[in-house]
Amino acid sequence: MRFNILVILLVLSPAIFNCGFAQELEPRALTNLPKKFNFVGLAYAYASGNTLLDPSLPLEDFNGRINTIILAYVRSVNFFGKSGKVDVLLPFAGGDFTGIFANTSFEDSYTGFGDIRIRASVNLTGAPSLSAKDFSEYKQKTITGLTLQLIIPTGNYKKEQLPNLGSNRWSLKALYGLSHNTDNWVLEAYVGAWLFSDNKQFLGDNTLSQSALWVAKGNIIRSFKKKGMWLAFSMGYGYGADTYINDIKRDATISQLRLGLTYALPINPSHALKFSVASGIRFKQGGDFDAFSVSYVYAWLDKSPNKKKDK
Repeated sequence: MRFNILVILLVLSPAIFNCGFAQELEPRALTNLPKKFNFVGLAYAYASGNTLLDPSLPLEDFNGRINTIILAYVRSVNFFGKSGKVDVLLPFAGGDFTGIFANTSFEDSYTGFGDIRIRASVNLTGAPSLSAKDFSEYKQKTITGLTLQLIIPTGNYKKEQLPNLGSNRWSLKALYGLSHNTDNWVLEAYVGAWLFSDNKQFLGDNTLSQSALWVAKGNIIRSFKKKGMWLAFSMGYGYGADTYINDIKRDATISQLRLGLTYALPINPSHALKFSVASGIRFKQGGDFDAFSVSYVYAWLDKSPNKKKDK
């Protein structure tokens, strides 16, 4: 049986291009991949409403219209016999913003790079690291996995303004998930937390610090007869990130629900498109927005001396 690169391409593509920060919904992020598999991708996203790139900022009545272009690269890895992957994501965004901070209104527009994201994932059970030849016979049942994502403060940041495209602080997300496949359906559940370092140049030389942001999310995915085509409904909830400015607590605890719908469309064995819509609903602080995104993915398997054997 020939290894089908298209199926894997469309399984993984949503994990590349979900742009929300607190509760990236990411259907099919816990998928197995063959060794030496690569993806490059380009995505465009538009969002309107409370579109904070850093949803933990203590802003009131925030409203924005933001356009984002995202470049991404993903590489599958063998982690002590377990299937894993490493990905790098770079956003470039621009938009118009209005809002209130400390009873003072502001209005501005920015364009520039956001923070670079680096993520490492390993499937702990149910997804061994396989060659392309062996992977052609692999059938998913139940997978568990762990993900660590690091946000590096490389984006555009000016300490005199709010908001910024960069966060000027390090962030780490740890996430544990489970994925179960049955016939044409995949059910997924994830729990985890965001941890933040301090921003010591918040609106000048103030120090912004926050406690952990706890997140939970789930996906229901339906596969269709055409290989690589599927539809997913997603839901995520985030709570926490109590905010302190110069050690004084503010009334800015995040409580937010996020809903999403994703459709994956194959083009040919190496190319695919994905379309997503999402809405954020805040109960205390956090994003309250509507968003749309479209992404293109190209995938390939590294050539090797054993290439013929992997077919």
